[in-house]
Amino acid sequence: MIRVLLTAVEPFGSDAVNASWEACRLVADAPPADLHLELVQLPCVFGKSLTVLHDAVSRTEPDLVVVTGQGANRPDITVEQVAINLDDAVAPDNKGNQPVDEPVVAGGPDAYFSSLPVKACVAAMRKAGIPASVSHTAGTYVCNHIAYGLGHVIATERPEMRGGLAHVPYTPAQAASRERRPSLASTTAAEGLRVLLRTAAAAVQEPRRPDAGAAAPARRTWLSRKLSGPLR
Repeated sequence: MIRVLLTAVEPFGSDAVNASWEACRLVADAPPADLHLELVQLPCVFGKSLTVLHDAVSRTEPDLVVVTGQGANRPDITVEQVAINLDDAVAPDNKGNQPVDEPVVAGGPDAYFSSLPVKACVAAMRKAGIPASVSHTAGTYVCNHIAYGLGHVIATERPEMRGGLAHVPYTPAQAASRERRPSLASTTAAEGLRVLLRTAAAAVQEPRRPDAGAAAPARRTWLSRKLSGPLR
């Protein structure tokens, strides 16, 4: 049986709920068959979120990790191709931290590619009638921080593990309190995540592509020169 760690982020900002957590709770209530699923809520806090994630990975020993977050402007479930080594927060996290132009991991590569079968997951969700798309930017807030941290754990400690990030749109109730924001019912988002998990779990049993989960090549780019400092 494939061991799966599924995570979502706690509410942050002015919201009393987080769309990713609402969807993941429903997945945990009725997980896909043949998957041993563990659900963990991560704090919306730079640094601490990675500590909680690392502890959860050590405790559960998963084959597959899917981290999810809330995508405020996303019209569908977006599966991220890449996470970058940059914390550049447009707003403070839940502890008041607001890093600007700082690395997630000092000295780490510029980016890590997802080791999920990103396009296959998107295709499977669409086939199931659930709106989904591939994304090439996870932003520079806590979700990207978590996804990059996961990529670093895979690259440096657990190369046999697969993992990546998916963003979930606002719930309808969240969107209703804002102007012109897309939304997706939590039940639909949960079903989409179940399809994603089944598709990703099937790939765990297949040989990995040589570039799956690989770090982007080190380059003397502006980003490489700019980022320095401690692990956050």
